[in-house]
Amino acid sequence: MPLEGERLLLREERPDDIPFEAGLRNDLETQAWPKALPPDYTEAMYRKRFEGREFSMDRREARFIIELKETHEQVGYISYYDLEPRFSVTYGLAVLKKFWGTGLAAEAQAVLLKFLFVELGMRVVRLWTTSGNPAMIRLAEKDGFKLSGRVRQSAFRSGQLYDGITMDILREEYFARHPEWADNLPFL
Repeated sequence: MPLEGERLLLREERPDDIPFEAGLRNDLETQAWPKALPPDYTEAMYRKRFEGREFSMDRREARFIIELKETHEQVGYISYYDLEPRFSVTYGLAVLKKFWGTGLAAEAQAVLLKFLFVELGMRVVRLWTTSGNPAMIRLAEKDGFKLSGRVRQSAFRSGQLYDGITMDILREEYFARHPEWADNLPFL
């Protein structure tokens, strides 16, 4: 069952999404974290990752395709990984350039955060980006993320060095911003 926002759905990836995912991941304009140029995320690599997943009720990672509700047009993808149950998780987001500035990335982030905090009971949600991606930093700050780390000159993009940035939001910070949802999982 997909996660639902006002204008979009976050649905689990399917095999027919692989060309879209590889294309988006290889687009240097949409990627803020390339370590190797040119990018070489092939469809075969995505297919191997997809087919290599084992079924488990204990999912430590997931990738969702962001699509418009009305047209089912693909907007981008959002994922979480490195999930430590009821403790921490890291998330990532990539959106096609034609959807930048539309509010869809913010809506996708909000839908995923609600799922991670309310449904999965996470204690902290993290993200990684670079100082060369001010749009992602602003997007994260709008939902209450705070700077938690900086690795100087750790990413090279478009001929420039950028700092690696990690940001996070804690459970109590999230629920303070969303009093409409009760935090039914108190911690020590």
